[in-house]
Amino acid sequence: MSWIRADIWRMDALRQARSLRLPDWWLAAGFVRNLVWDRLHGYSSSTPLNDIDLVYFNPDYFDPDYFDSVQVGKRVDREHERHLERASALPWSVKNQARMHERHGHRPYLSIEEALSVWVERETAVGVTLGDDDRLRLIAPFGVGSLLAGRVTHNPRHGDREVFRRRVAAKGWLRQWPKLDIPEL
Repeated sequence: MSWIRADIWRMDALRQARSLRLPDWWLAAGFVRNLVWDRLHGYSSSTPLNDIDLVYFNPDYFDPDYFDSVQVGKRVDREHERHLERASALPWSVKNQARMHERHGHRPYLSIEEALSVWVERETAVGVTLGDDDRLRLIAPFGVGSLLAGRVTHNPRHGDREVFRRRVAAKGWLRQWPKLDIPEL
């Protein structure tokens, strides 16, 4: 957590995300993961992020019996992104995880932790949030041991190992962070 607190732009991003007052929100995936990998590789500056994943959990925006609720949910997420983009030039990606089960053909998720627990890589299923008291909290359904060890592993709850392999190749993680241990390639 001290790495995040010491990173000025990450703390600014957390404050901007907090300003939306979304329920059960977290800045996740590369926001935390890349910082850890940069530190493990001794990089003095942060690797730029393609996007900042702001995830939250609000089942009120998703009604599986209402055929258009996925579109409504996407529209709400875009409105949140536009609000954040007006405040900064950061590349925001906002997703209500209460509707993401549709993407994978799963039953509805019951919590943000359950939603993160089906992400492709275990080490990506990590997020941080900032309370009103400026305390940082971490969420990591699989813990942070393998992330801190520089390992990248397929999440069996996601199911498709080929998706994992394609993502690792497409994202160029081994070019950016050559010390990573990816045993499943």
